[in-house]
Amino acid sequence: MKRSWHHKTHSTDFSWRLNAFRYGMVLFAVVIVGKLAILQILDYETYKALASGQHEIFRELYPSRGDILIHDMKDESLVPIATVQQVARVYADPRNIVDADDAAEKVGKLFGYDDDQINALEDRIKNKRDPYEPIARGVTEDFLTELIALDIPGIHYIREEGRLYPEEGLGGHVVGFVGSSEDGTLSGKYGIEGYFNDELTGTPGFLRSERDIAGRLISIGERSIEPAVDGSDVVLTIDRTIQYFACEKLHAAVLKHGADGGSVVIIEPQTGKILGMCGSPDFEPDAFNEVEKIETFNNPAIFEAYEPGSIFKPITMASAIDAGAVTPVTTFEDTGSVLVDGWPQPLNNAELKVYGVINMTQVLEDSVNTGMVFAMRQMGMDKFVEYVKNFGFGVREGLELETEMPGTIAALDLGQEIYSATASFGQGITATPLQMATAYAAIANDGVMMKPYIVEDVVKSDGTHEVREPEELRRVLQAKSARLIGAMLVSVIENGHGKRAGVDGYYIGGKTGTAQVASGGGYDADVTIGSFAGFGPVNAPKFAMVVRIDNPKDVKWAESTAAPLFGEIAKFLLQYFEIPPERL
Repeated sequence: MKRSWHHKTHSTDFSWRLNAFRYGMVLFAVVIVGKLAILQILDYETYKALASGQHEIFRELYPSRGDILIHDMKDESLVPIATVQQVARVYADPRNIVDADDAAEKVGKLFGYDDDQINALEDRIKNKRDPYEPIARGVTEDFLTELIALDIPGIHYIREEGRLYPEEGLGGHVVGFVGSSEDGTLSGKYGIEGYFNDELTGTPGFLRSERDIAGRLISIGERSIEPAVDGSDVVLTIDRTIQYFACEKLHAAVLKHGADGGSVVIIEPQTGKILGMCGSPDFEPDAFNEVEKIETFNNPAIFEAYEPGSIFKPITMASAIDAGAVTPVTTFEDTGSVLVDGWPQPLNNAELKVYGVINMTQVLEDSVNTGMVFAMRQMGMDKFVEYVKNFGFGVREGLELETEMPGTIAALDLGQEIYSATASFGQGITATPLQMATAYAAIANDGVMMKPYIVEDVVKSDGTHEVREPEELRRVLQAKSARLIGAMLVSVIENGHGKRAGVDGYYIGGKTGTAQVASGGGYDADVTIGSFAGFGPVNAPKFAMVVRIDNPKDVKWAESTAAPLFGEIAKFLLQYFEIPPERL
């Protein structure tokens, strides 16, 4: 009996263990099936999109790139000028390629490959041990539809986001573009896309997974996903309508005069907001690969510092008035030239003209070089240099855009009169159109310089905002001095060389500048840069603006190139802002 009892107990124990094993296996199978269901059904698109041949332990989950938006002032809406669209990434799994020659031929024909490219593709997709071979990114829906219709074994696609620039004609210099980096990833280049690339890109997520001893992902191993953080949206101060009009008119003027290029900057004086910024030659962000010269990507409004010429004269005159050295009616006798320390030859007026006894207002009207040297001497070199630096020349404005340059005023620190003398009428120093526009905006704003800015807000994916507020840098002129120079600049347009920059019914102040281009220790007599800088209406300025035309071929003087362009844009701005005429 004892033996029988022992046998029965042993049998029962064995049966219990067998049943436990069976139930365990069933449970184990359920877990596996459930896990596979999650991986292959619920998370199918995620894992498919992340397929990269099992070459990495960490696989990134890609965030959505943020938008770049500008204003439409009339309806107070925001309009995307850079956003995302659904495209596809086409790739091959050579393990499933049946006929590499046929597959390469069909794919190559669809994407417009030449014979060499088709042969190279065929070589890449012949390797049967390669689970992933990239073919094309950014494939649009039309091409994708044709590819699907071909039904080529081993050729697959996954949907992803591509960059879309829905607004044409708004200028590529401000926006920049998205292109491939050396490591094959997409990143922003130039403009806002480049400067804010990290913010726009967002933060990638990660997929962590265990591997077996052969390095393969274990389907039932430990996995965890850290989700991506989408990129921020960047809101610009640019007004859509102003930008389009200014860019269109700039390109037309450059074409009309056979010029090498040009630029326009429009600033709101009271805030420093940049309402418009254009450069020529330009590019469309979605066709950046068609640009022949890499220099085209540089924004000429902030990159191309030049000797500004006579548009710098109001800066000198404003400084002398503010220092109490001259008044608008202070006179001096012009003999056509002046000798200065540190230079053996006299400095002459343009076209060797002689004006006799004239006052400071007439000096600006007739753009008299010797009169500017007189004004500089009346306040003294040290005081002049102090004002030039206070106006912000020689340093970057700190604009949140790629490729800004500071210009140079280094010669003024040498303490020789020749450098201050030539600088007084805009030679021997360099500045960007943005710096000139910022200086004129300070005059328009009763002598208070505001920091120019082009980014108004950065909106993060969680809805938080990084708002840029107007920032007062410093007072560069007393309000009275600013108003006096403003009245003098109105006289320049009405009585001087800037008549074609005027707008009927309004008081606009400004100054022409025809600058020669330094070459080989001297100046090239055949190459000029025409500029016009000004603001309006003078009594309550809504805009300050600088326009520049590089090396026009048909006419030499800015009064025939830059001044008419300024006047055309100024007239539009006054109408756009709905400012009623001030006079008949």
